[in-house]
Amino acid sequence: MKIIIGSKNPAKISAVKNSFTEDHEFVDLDIPSGVNEQPFSDEETIKGAINRAKGALNLGNGDIGIGLEGGVQETSYGLFICNWGALAANDGEPIIAGGARIPLPEEVAVRLRAGEELGPVMEDYANSKNVSKQEGAVGIFTNGMVNRSEMFTHVMNLLVGQYKRGR
Repeated sequence: MKIIIGSKNPAKISAVKNSFTEDHEFVDLDIPSGVNEQPFSDEETIKGAINRAKGALNLGNGDIGIGLEGGVQETSYGLFICNWGALAANDGEPIIAGGARIPLPEEVAVRLRAGEELGPVMEDYANSKNVSKQEGAVGIFTNGMVNRSEMFTHVMNLLVGQYKRGR
């Protein structure tokens, strides 16, 4: 089976490969999300994941397209990180699943509300490079207990489980 991953991000690629136990061919493509650089709601983040999954399936000419998208969601308890995934196959509508959420510190949330993107803000906050390709905000704010790849692996397990069950 040929699985097309709609991202070149190493944390997302690792998550996809972690969730498929069989021997498959994996291809990663830089597929645009079609949403804002910083998705600012569950709806927008889901749409980005679906767009990446469908785009990966179509452009990669595979059996399955995967889209993983990170975003933020405003709540009455503050701004939370969110992450969504979509699995597209040729036989129906994409399967979607969401994952862990944790609140962002107000000093980070203020910058996102002002229009900045989480990745660069986290690089400033953590005084580190490539945070979004490594531990992610979740890794920093959980003190390394959960990293971005693990967070997306959980989403992938939800997607693959639904797919194998037959939708």
